[in-house]
Amino acid sequence: PVAPAGAPAGPQPAGETPRTLPCPPNRRAWEPTSPDPEAGDFTLEEALAGLPGTGQPVATIETSLGTVTCRLAGDLVPVAVANFVGLARGLRPWWDPCRAAWVKEPFYDGLTWHRVIPGFMAQGGDLFGDGSGGPGYTFANEQRPELLHDRPGTLAYANAGRDTNGSQFYITVGRRPQLDGGYVVFGYCDNVQVIEQIVAVPRDVNDKPLQPVLIRKVTITREG
Repeated sequence: PVAPAGAPAGPQPAGETPRTLPCPPNRRAWEPTSPDPEAGDFTLEEALAGLPGTGQPVATIETSLGTVTCRLAGDLVPVAVANFVGLARGLRPWWDPCRAAWVKEPFYDGLTWHRVIPGFMAQGGDLFGDGSGGPGYTFANEQRPELLHDRPGTLAYANAGRDTNGSQFYITVGRRPQLDGGYVVFGYCDNVQVIEQIVAVPRDVNDKPLQPVLIRKVTITREG
């Protein structure tokens, strides 16, 4: 959907500083120079290693405007959930363009919601903060007919076309059935009013918040 230009009124995030890459663009190794250590095969068992409980994973996403809790569908889309959980916990290697190396560190903490559209969704998980970044690899679409954009709080991967999933994700504020089949839904979130606040902040013509709204921390637990 084409987003409206301008900056609607809404709550202002606190003046926080997002995590940024410590090297200038001309010193970054944008593309990996060595193979993915996981060779594209990172399992849900690896992602959940060491967590107490036996139930489905739950992601608690603390933002600078509140906290949302998302139940992840590990039983239905294990590859998609393993990727998110592994990046959040620092167990799934990702490419650090400043160190020119694959690293195991929490990926999402300190990043921003770089794209927000009122009535639609908030998108985050980009290391560069402009919609162009990712973890240094992609993985194929994994979809189930029971996982749809049929409610507010739908959690899904953003992509640049089929089978280009990486680290960027979005949470909707309403039903979006037109997105079904094109994007991998991997969970559903409560406290959608927090996302409604995020999408209401003043933004530029590219739908980027004028003041950064942070993903302060993503914590993974298990039900049961």
